[in-house]
Amino acid sequence: MNALEQFTPLMDAVISHIHEGVILTDYKGKILFHNPAADEMLGYPPFDSIRDIRESTGFDLRHCLPKPATRNAVVRADTFIDHQRFEQRITRNGSTRFLEINSTTVPILGEPEPIRLMVMADITDKRRLQAVLDDNRNSGMVTQDPRMIEVTAMMEHIAPTRASVLLQGESGTGKSLLARMIHQKSGRHGAPLIEINCAAIPEALLESELFGHVKGAFTGATHDREGRIQAAHGGTLFLDEISELPLHLQPKLLKALEEQCFQMVGSDKNVHVDVRIIAASNQNLRKLVDEGSFRADLYYRLAVIPVEIPALRDRPGDIPLLIRYICDKLVSRGYPDNLECDPDAMQLMMDYPWPGNVRELSNAVEHGMILAKNGRVKSSSLPYAIRHYRPESSRHEPQPANADAAHGETDPHKKEILDALAQSNGNRAQAARLLGIDRSTLWRRMHRLNLVEN
Repeated sequence: MNALEQFTPLMDAVISHIHEGVILTDYKGKILFHNPAADEMLGYPPFDSIRDIRESTGFDLRHCLPKPATRNAVVRADTFIDHQRFEQRITRNGSTRFLEINSTTVPILGEPEPIRLMVMADITDKRRLQAVLDDNRNSGMVTQDPRMIEVTAMMEHIAPTRASVLLQGESGTGKSLLARMIHQKSGRHGAPLIEINCAAIPEALLESELFGHVKGAFTGATHDREGRIQAAHGGTLFLDEISELPLHLQPKLLKALEEQCFQMVGSDKNVHVDVRIIAASNQNLRKLVDEGSFRADLYYRLAVIPVEIPALRDRPGDIPLLIRYICDKLVSRGYPDNLECDPDAMQLMMDYPWPGNVRELSNAVEHGMILAKNGRVKSSSLPYAIRHYRPESSRHEPQPANADAAHGETDPHKKEILDALAQSNGNRAQAARLLGIDRSTLWRRMHRLNLVEN
């Protein structure tokens, strides 16, 4: 085939370097050309024909060959006909991959028979993402990390029970999503899931928010108002940032949880409820118990099933998956589609430690999409903190003594706050959003940790 032979140098120069697999065959199935990407996708089997591929891998491409009517048709040399698009699964050495094949008949000028062009793309990650989304439709949890998969599997197991669950992990790791997952998969999914952030409500109002109040209980109480516990009757109460619950309210909450009974503020009448409790904390509650800032009896009541959620930096394999998921959500909100991410930008995101975890990653992806240029997310499109992050060379070396160490400062909030302030260039409102708390809570913590200049 003289025309094809003249075309081969161009194939070698260009198609040999693309990521898609390319195979050219004649109408009988003899392979005329295949690039390295095709070899890699098929597991490097020795093949000279479509039949060889099928016998070596089980990957059957025979139906891609031109049909007799097509081969005998008179066609223009610049026309593609008989296009097919389909997916196939291939398993090699215990690993399963999903390939999308676009197959097209290509007439060659001066040649009596057309050839078949098959272009293969590895869509394994796309299929896995879809499987993840389908499997976690109710919870929104997107992960391929073995530890997170183990956590979600545990949620499936304990959801049907009445056991209290304590979710512990850094801010932005997905504690709220897991709480909703537990509720949705429990027998209480038809009843309310009531969420309350113990750090977002002023201390003076928190008791009333939890237990409700009767008319005249305090100035401004002009009518009876039920609390969050009563509103969750028959369902689930999710107590987020439980570590911020004041000590003086902890005994009353403990009694309410143990007896499923409490009294509204200003009342001496018992209110009976049927409520399941899920609590979450970005601090180690067991450590707070040892320090005396959290009651041991309440801790043991909440931590019937304690669950530790790994930080995003400990599961970097989830980062590309989450980026794709976040991009899809942003596209559905009107952001531009078909954006590409430069390899250096992706590398920056893979190397960054993500102190704000998935919440911070979501903000960074949106930032990158907004500042993308010519359809590409470049490193310059990413937030300042990610662009200028450099791993500390001394991270694994003994650290010099500093003021915090000298004073025994071990509060995990301090690093979170400093990281959030650095990322937001000192903007406290934005830092509070990154941390998932309100500005008043951030202000209180900064005061407690001596992070506010006098």
